[in-house]
Formats: sequence, C-alpha cells, structure tokens
Amino acid sequence: MLAKHIGRMKKSIPVKAAVLAGGLLLAPVAASAHPHIFVEARLEVLAGADGNVQELRNVWRFDEVFSSSVLMDFDKNTNLKLDPDELKEVGKTVRDSLADYDYYTNLSLNGKSIKVNKPDVINVDYQDGQLLMFFAVKPSETMPLKGNKLSFGIYDPTLYTSIDFPTDNELVTEGAAFKDCKQQVVRPNPDEVIAENKTTLTDAFFNDPTGTTMSKLFATRIDVQC
Repeated sequence: MLAKHIGRMKKSIPVKAAVLAGGLLLAPVAASAHPHIFVEARLEVLAGADGNVQELRNVWRFDEVFSSSVLMDFDKNTNLKLDPDELKEVGKTVRDSLADYDYYTNLSLNGKSIKVNKPDVINVDYQDGQLLMFFAVKPSETMPLKGNKLSFGIYDPTLYTSIDFPTDNELVTEGAAFKDCKQQVVRPNPDEVIAENKTTLTDAFFNDPTGTTMSKLFATRIDVQC
C-alpha cells in the first residue's frame, strides 16, 4: 500500500507542486524514515480572557537547501527572488496541503488529541536565502486551562521534516490564564520513545502514516498543568 502510494505521487504530482506537496508535506515519507527538510521554529500559545486556549502562533525558518528549491520552482518571472504574488502562492500551497496533517500540530487535553482549524492565511517571506512562514492555528474544540492537563507540540508525523526549537525559550505561553499553571518544556529522546513503543509505532506509521497521532510521542512540546 505504501509503495503504491509513493509511486502514484511520483507520477502524478507536477514539479512545482512536488516541492511543497510532495517534499515538505507527504510523499516519500515513511519509506525514508529520516528528515530531508530542516526547520527552526518558534511556538507561542495564547490564552484568551475566557481562560481557554485561543490560538497557537508559529514561526518556521527553513534550511537553505529546501528554501532554494522553493525559490527555483515558484520564481515565475525568473528574477531570482520571490515577489509578493509568488510568496502568496507558496503560502496558499502549504495552507492547502498541510491541512491533512493538522499543520504538524500536536494538541491534547487530558490525554485527548485535539485537531486544529485551517489558518486564515500562511504568510511567507524569503530572507537571507531562507524561507520563513508565519501563521496561527486555533483548536477545533474548546480547551479550558483551569483544572486540566494540556500539551502543545509541533512535529511532522511523516518524519520527512525535522522541526527544531533551538532553545526552550522558543516555546512560550502568553495570557493571564497561564499564570496559575505549572509548565515544562519536554524534549523526548527518540531512541527511548522507539524502544518503549516499537510495536505500536510500527503498526501506526505503516498502516496509516497520514492519520496516526503517535507523532506526539516524539514532539518537542510544552506540558501545562493548571
């Protein structure tokens, strides 16, 4: 099933779309089992005045190799830069393609996985040879802080993209509702996670690599107890 899916992707995705929809997002993913794209990220979790999680704000900076590939494929007028309309097209492609992956967002409320709504827009910039994306997503369900245990993480379930937070200061919470909560940044050891969940992970990734929630075991995240 997996091999058939990969073959279909290689034949059907045009070159331009393959860079994002096949590279950044899905295609040869589970078969390769290691990242090809590297991202430095920042995550800000905002609580509203009502005491619920309001939104998660993301900043992603992509590696230079992948960024140059995007430049080549989206630079329609070949002026060696991404103009505003070209940046908008990159953002639209990612917004549409990452919907099935919940924008790499891993949320949980008392152990229950929570999906996110599609962002209104993904803003894109290209600076010093690197692609940057800025966007916010909102939980699809109410996530009250008081009396609950919550977790907020970012991780690519297909293992194709490595999303790294250089320091714990890149994962932050904002809003008065967080003041009475205990918080901890967790950086799981991949080898330990695999050793402890080997059978479960194998079944999850190869039976349904696009729909598994097991990626939360690997995600660098903020755990919050309120």
